[in-house]
Amino acid sequence: MSTATAVPSTPPVRLYSPRLRAMTVGSVALVSLLAFEALAVGTAMPTVARSLDGLSLYALAFGGPFASGVVAMVVSGIWCDARGPRASMWHGVAWFVAGLVVAGAAPTMGVLVVGRVVQGFGSGLLSVALYVIVGQAYPEELRRKVFAAFAAAWVVPSLVGPALAGLIVEHLGWRWVFLAVPLVAVPAVLLIQPGLRALGAADRVRPAAGALARIGWACGAGASAALLHYGGQQRGALAVGLVGAALVGLLVCVPRLLPAGFLRAARGLPTVIGLRGLASAAFAGAEVVIPLMLSRERHFSPTAAGLVLTVGALAWSVGSWIQGRLATPRSAATLPRAGLACVATGTAGVTLALLPGVPVAAAVLAWAVAGLGMGLLYPSLSVLTLALSAPDEQGRNSSALQLGDSLAAATVLALTGAVLAAGAAPGPAQYALTLAVAAGCALVGVLLAGRVVLRPAATA
Repeated sequence: MSTATAVPSTPPVRLYSPRLRAMTVGSVALVSLLAFEALAVGTAMPTVARSLDGLSLYALAFGGPFASGVVAMVVSGIWCDARGPRASMWHGVAWFVAGLVVAGAAPTMGVLVVGRVVQGFGSGLLSVALYVIVGQAYPEELRRKVFAAFAAAWVVPSLVGPALAGLIVEHLGWRWVFLAVPLVAVPAVLLIQPGLRALGAADRVRPAAGALARIGWACGAGASAALLHYGGQQRGALAVGLVGAALVGLLVCVPRLLPAGFLRAARGLPTVIGLRGLASAAFAGAEVVIPLMLSRERHFSPTAAGLVLTVGALAWSVGSWIQGRLATPRSAATLPRAGLACVATGTAGVTLALLPGVPVAAAVLAWAVAGLGMGLLYPSLSVLTLALSAPDEQGRNSSALQLGDSLAAATVLALTGAVLAAGAAPGPAQYALTLAVAAGCALVGVLLAGRVVLRPAATA
């Protein structure tokens, strides 16, 4: 009579288990660096423009890297699907660091813009490669937690980035805002290297048909995005003409970079990407209005108005933490719908600040609700994108997700700027209109959220 031998159970894989610890720490560190760079440069750029006598190129210093990042996202998606994420990751770091060094050492504003464009290209390569790494290195049950960690990685830069950048500018000089980041970026990617090596070398396959055409359309979309950014900072007929031309360019180019059925919200991936764009547009459109509205209508200091945005960033992190610890919902639509409902409610609630009899705390609480919603839906949409992607399409679809996000936010920001600049000075009507548009974007997302679920295949 034999006795069964007990087989020791395999311990569950965790985010910081020995096999994944270095990969997780390195990835989160890179996301934090990308966040710090994005926030710190905005703080330092006025000083940079004065120092280099380059105010005429100020808008291009922001629009240029945005445009190159759009192109890089498409390139990185194609590259990751054909070769795996390793090469895209290393090239991304190299371009990112090279751009920062060029910008930090720039003798003129023109050279600084070139550095910013190179840096933006590196950021685009990195952002897509990181998503593909999550899809290949982490089991499905950990992906929501990984993306929650990515969201949390934005919190510290959001809290201290602008203030730290200001201190660096005052005491060390603006060049160190650019030159300090590479000192941490290289060690961060070295932490990821063992994990990348463990993934194994990807089979070298030819890029998918139409890859070159996609890069061409990406160049058109990037140029249109840069023009949109520049036009949104102009005034009068010039602004209308530039923004109009940019929107036409985006309408022609962008649908060719996103999944078929995107414009009609086809079920599955097209709707997932559409929801990400709607959420980003809603949150960014409200976020740009809040400091101006509170300073002009409620006489907040710049610091106090900025703290309101910090509340939203912290709530975003809390929402990400919550969704990473919830049991998997029965429906894939649950978290996106709940998140978008919070964003719609929160952005609409911010308009309470326009009513003199209502305490500002009500608007601050509303913005926290919006941030909570973003934390619930952003990681869940990222996980859905990977779940709906074949292994050889994770790069392309991650690229599409981030493209839709970035371009939707840029479009709404440009239109918001045009509305706020329509009169001699923005007033309650303009603030209410822009916040209503933001809330409307999120509400459309609530109505479409059920379409992230594919219909069951018909049985014979």
